[in-house]
Amino acid sequence: MHRLTVDLGERSYPIVIGQGLLSDTANFAPYLRGRQVMVVTNETIAPLYLQTLMAALEGCELDLLDHIELPDGEAFKNLDTLNRIFDALLQRRHNRSTTLIALGGGVVGDMTGYAAASYQRGVDFVQIPTTLLSQVDSSVGGKTGVNHPLGKNMIGAFYQPRLVLADMDSLTTLPAREFSAGIAEVIKYGLICDSDFFCWLEANIDQLMAREAQALAFAVERSCRNKADVVAADERESGRRAILNFGHTFGHAIEAVQGYGQWLHGEAVAAGMVMAAELSRLRGDIPDALVERIRSLLTAASLPLCAPEGMTVDEFIDAMAVDKKVVDGQLRLVLLRELGEASIVSDCDPALIRRALVLCGAV
Repeated sequence: MHRLTVDLGERSYPIVIGQGLLSDTANFAPYLRGRQVMVVTNETIAPLYLQTLMAALEGCELDLLDHIELPDGEAFKNLDTLNRIFDALLQRRHNRSTTLIALGGGVVGDMTGYAAASYQRGVDFVQIPTTLLSQVDSSVGGKTGVNHPLGKNMIGAFYQPRLVLADMDSLTTLPAREFSAGIAEVIKYGLICDSDFFCWLEANIDQLMAREAQALAFAVERSCRNKADVVAADERESGRRAILNFGHTFGHAIEAVQGYGQWLHGEAVAAGMVMAAELSRLRGDIPDALVERIRSLLTAASLPLCAPEGMTVDEFIDAMAVDKKVVDGQLRLVLLRELGEASIVSDCDPALIRRALVLCGAV
C-alpha cells in the first residue's frame, strides 16, 4: 500500500493506493466527521462495488447511510444530473455534518465534489476513483464541476476531498478503451514534469497495457505523486498548475464539438497532446524526434493521434475560444519546452495553431 499526502496546510489529505481497500472499515472511519453518509455512484459501478463499500461503511456506526445511482457517461455530467444528488440529500434529510462519497470515475467524482461544495454551503466528501483516469488525475486536486453545452467543466468549484482511496482491484473490471484513456493522463505527467517517468513508460508500456500489477501500481503512484506536488504548489491554478492542462484545450474542443461521451476524455486529451506537441515543434521548441516518440508511445497505448474525421479547424478555434484557459481575450496554451518541461504560452501565432491542427487531421 502506498500513502501520499496532498500538502495544503489544514486542508491536506491523504491519497491511499493499494488492493482490497474498499472492504476495510478502518480506511473510512477516521475521515467521517459526522454520522451521515451519502454514496454517489452510477449504474455501471453500483453492481460491481457498491455492496462491498456499503458493508464497510456499516461498520462505522452511522445514523444514516444512503446511496444514489446516476446514469453513466459524460453526457450526463450536467446540472440536471447534479440536481438529482441535491434532491436525494434533501429528501432524506442530510444535514451539514453529512459526508458524500464518490464511487466511480471522473464524472461521478466531479459531480459529487461539486455537490459537496454547494450543499448547505459545503460538506465533506471522499473520493473513491474506480477508473485509471480518475485515479491518476480527476480525483486528486479538488477540481469539481459539470459541463455546459458550450464548454467542458465551465461550472464548478475548487473543493478538496478529505481522502482519496484508489483501490487497484477496481481496475480489473475496467474496459480496455477506458483503460487506454487513463494511460493518456499517465503519459501526460512524463511529458510535462517527469522525463524519467516518460522514459520508464516507453520501456514498460507493454507490461502496463497488460495490467501487470507491479507496473500498474508504480504508474499510479508516480502519477499521483506528480499531481500532488503540482497541486500543493498552486492549488487554484493561478500559475504552475495550469501545466496539467497539456493537451486539454484541444481535447476539450473535440469533446464539445463531437458531443460529450462520443470520445472519452483521455482519448481527446491524447489527440490534443499530439496537437500541442506539433505546435511546440512548429515554434522551434522541441525536435521532430520528440514528437515521434510521443506519437509512438500513444500508439502503443491504443490512443488516437488525429482530430475526429471531418472536424474543421474553425470548429476547433471556435470551441477553444470559450475554454476556461482564455484570459482577457487571450488563449493560453500549455506547450513543451523539452521532454519533462512544459510552459504556458499566451502569445502563440494563430497561423501556427491552424497549421498544427491541419497536421493532425483537422480540415
